[in-house]
Amino acid sequence: MDIRVLQITQLIIAVLLIATILMQNRGTGLSGVFGGSSGVYRTKRGVEKMLFTTTVVLAVLFFALSISRLIVN
Repeated sequence: MDIRVLQITQLIIAVLLIATILMQNRGTGLSGVFGGSSGVYRTKRGVEKMLFTTTVVLAVLFFALSISRLIVN
């Protein structure tokens, strides 16, 4: 595979990974930093679960592309 294709693909995945991380909902804000947590445990559902799964998949793909670029170089 051409190195330019790997670079462009890795760049696209990096931008998508940043976007999915920024779209995830943060329920606690800064309260977790200062020790104030709500103590409520809930499961991910709907769009939140899809964003979480997409983030994990994109992170694995980014890691795999990084390793493949090391091998090609």
